[in-house]
Amino acid sequence: MSDQIYNVLFLCTGNSARSILAESILRKDGANHFHAYSAGSTPKGTVHPLALSTLKAMDYPVDGIRSKSWLEFASADAPVMDFVFTVCDNAAGEACPIWPGQPMTAHWGIEDPAAAEGSELQKQAAFVTAFRYLKNRIDTFVNLPLRKIDRLSLGTKLREIGRSDGATSGRDDVA
Repeated sequence: MSDQIYNVLFLCTGNSARSILAESILRKDGANHFHAYSAGSTPKGTVHPLALSTLKAMDYPVDGIRSKSWLEFASADAPVMDFVFTVCDNAAGEACPIWPGQPMTAHWGIEDPAAAEGSELQKQAAFVTAFRYLKNRIDTFVNLPLRKIDRLSLGTKLREIGRSDGATSGRDDVA
């Protein structure tokens, strides 16, 4: 991979769980080649406590993590995104802002761990499962030969990642 740093935005409706997990995973696992961000269409304003505890338990960064609106990334002074990934089916179906720079997009939907019911242990397990699915996808993504692959093939690869284990029935043509 080249020395280019790519900007990646993970979107979800509430920006409290899945997109937060993805941001932190990419911040650590792609630190030398990616700047990771997350946002929501209707952010909750707080990060789910189990998202934070899962990240800490897995030794992933939580500093600076916060729930925020995707409008922060649609403004003129925002970083230009190279990639935008939706990680929940609701966000995939919403009309997104126009992203400057025409980033590559894909839907990587997984079940919402914040919606898990049951005991505290079952809820924690849902977050660990979401973390593992996102980590597998992000590991595949950071190992793609981004500078050597044409845009059409890259789009296909990004959509394939979104259909890997744990995929929800969401759409491929999003963001």
